Amino acid sequence: MNYKSKKWNRRKLVKIIMDKNKKRTNLKRLIAAVLAAVCMLFPAGCSQTATEETTTQPVKTNGTLSVHYIDIGQGDAALIQCEGHSMLIDAGNNNKGTQVCSYLKSQNVDKLDIAIGTHGDADHIGGLDVVIYNFDCDTIIMPDRKRDTKTWQDVIDAIDEKNDTLTYPEIGKTYSLGSATVEIIAPCSYDYGDNENNYSVGVLITYGESKFLFTGDAETEAEADMLKNGIDIDCDVFKVSHHGSSNANTSAFLDAALPEYAVISCAEGNDYGHPHQEVLNELRSRGIKVFRTDEQGTIVAVTDGKNITFNASPSESWLSGNRLKSDRENSSAGSQTAQQKTESETLSRIIGNRNSRKYHTTDCGNLPMEKNQILFSSEKEAEDAGYEKCKNCSNAVE
Repeated sequence: MNYKSKKWNRRKLVKIIMDKNKKRTNLKRLIAAVLAAVCMLFPAGCSQTATEETTTQPVKTNGTLSVHYIDIGQGDAALIQCEGHSMLIDAGNNNKGTQVCSYLKSQNVDKLDIAIGTHGDADHIGGLDVVIYNFDCDTIIMPDRKRDTKTWQDVIDAIDEKNDTLTYPEIGKTYSLGSATVEIIAPCSYDYGDNENNYSVGVLITYGESKFLFTGDAETEAEADMLKNGIDIDCDVFKVSHHGSSNANTSAFLDAALPEYAVISCAEGNDYGHPHQEVLNELRSRGIKVFRTDEQGTIVAVTDGKNITFNASPSESWLSGNRLKSDRENSSAGSQTAQQKTESETLSRIIGNRNSRKYHTTDCGNLPMEKNQILFSSEKEAEDAGYEKCKNCSNAVE
């Protein structure tokens, strides 16, 4: 299937529907104008019609929404800001709390309207306790899935010490962030056994016509449940699940979401091979533009509710984490080998004859037997040792 064509057709269909709605709206406005004129002549009984017309108007945006996919290595942390309001989704590993706090302060965040810990893995909530201690949070959301780990308990202790309340996610519940809407879309079940990733809190953030999808580390089973339950995941920007792992980001899920952009949060040279080549191939086959924190650092998307811009150009490597790590290791090993070779060559470029006390360059035709050779790194070193330059040598290298 030509996914670019499918995407274009979907958007064409949306445009047709919007055009029809626009015509209906114009008709409604004409009717409203007529009714308004009637109301001027006959005021009684007109107030209800006017009220009904205003409720059909789309939500207006008053500025911009920005989404910061913070580069915190192997983990997740995303700051969403909208019209003076701020939200954080995850806070990286245990040693990343201070870094996340510093980033929030650099973006003039003084409090968080919403803080979400998608699930109990350390690379997602490890730094959340530090964030909670440093910022007042109106709403803190984590899955109803207690973990028997110090990382989880640290977050609970921070919530208790700040007299905050832990809120569990409810499918379909919405929160306001300025003019943006944050809708809870996952987890759809608490029956995933020991697979903690599938309990990830998922949200769809809508600002005007722009939509941003976050699913934490949700894997194939959780993705299937979202689709089975009819959850709307259509989006413009998808934060790729589980750092680009092949145990998530299924074809069916990507077809339903069909984003224009995808962001992958992972560490350079990570031990998991993230992102996996299978996922990159799926994204590429659909014409989805990809941004990666392991290659490009912190990624920032800004929307006015219609257009979305980024602080970087899409990645063009399409290389898995394993490939990048292998290439870098080979490059590093090659550089070291070349350096060692150069040092060895430099060391052996001046060869002294222990018997004649003459020194030669390696291209000299009068080199002594190996048992009589002594190596110098330069002519000066040979001369300082009392050796004289062989008259038959070509120019020696200092």
